[in-house]
Amino acid sequence: MTSLIQRSSGLVQRRTEASRTAAAGKDRGSGDDDFETRRRCSGEEQEEQDKGDSKETRLTLMEEVLLLGLKDREGYTSFWNDCISSGLRGCMLIELAIRGRLQLETCGVRRKSLLARKVICKSDAPTGDVLLDEALKHVKETQPPETVQSWIELLSGETWNPLKLHYQLRNVRERLAKNLVEKGVLTTEKQNFLLFDMTTHPLTNNNIKQRLIKRVQEAVLEKWVNDPHRMDKRLLALIFLAHSSDVLENAFSPLLDDQYDLAMKRVRQLLDLEPEGESTKTNANELLWAVVAAFTK
Repeated sequence: MTSLIQRSSGLVQRRTEASRTAAAGKDRGSGDDDFETRRRCSGEEQEEQDKGDSKETRLTLMEEVLLLGLKDREGYTSFWNDCISSGLRGCMLIELAIRGRLQLETCGVRRKSLLARKVICKSDAPTGDVLLDEALKHVKETQPPETVQSWIELLSGETWNPLKLHYQLRNVRERLAKNLVEKGVLTTEKQNFLLFDMTTHPLTNNNIKQRLIKRVQEAVLEKWVNDPHRMDKRLLALIFLAHSSDVLENAFSPLLDDQYDLAMKRVRQLLDLEPEGESTKTNANELLWAVVAAFTK
């Protein structure tokens, strides 16, 4: 009888210990679940924060080309660069095309060349960018429509027709620089040039410019795909227009000699492409290739 009571007591004790162990394991499991939940929430919050940061510093094609051309400390583009003005107007046309606002007129039975086709307004919905909306308004209200080459000249003010001078977009570089100041990329200073004072915009957020330079470098080095239609359209346009604006060299200057030679060789491959043929391929943006044709003809 005594041994039975002892065995029963031992069984109860073992059951009690097992219950305690299970309860402890449950508490630990609950704690692990809580930790995992907190970790996931923290990760999601960080991801959302990163998305927010990327939205705040998202740049247009015009801003990216200008940023590549600006001298970091001095805060202005080279006085000898007479290509960036027309390059920035080409950026506007492509930016509007990528955003679904502009397109080339459709071809009839007789196919026209890219440079002979007119630019038409696909949608007049505001873009949220003053310069883009101003250019879009000009294109929408102009009858008969103009070609890509004509719009680059008109928006740059490079026309002999005094009746079309009102199409010129004025102070484009200064307005783009102010946009970059608002986005925290540049700052504003006054610099004295003996006879006059000039507003300059030195670089204040080097991380954004370095990320931009890295993207351009990787596109023709580590991430080279040897097919323009597999490249991101915005990045492809950036390479073409940075070259047309004579600022692409600034992105490649930090490279080693071998890397520089390879990068320039691949850029040359892109420049040697035939825009007419490339524009007929699947998912090609015709207006993008029309702008390329206008600068590489």
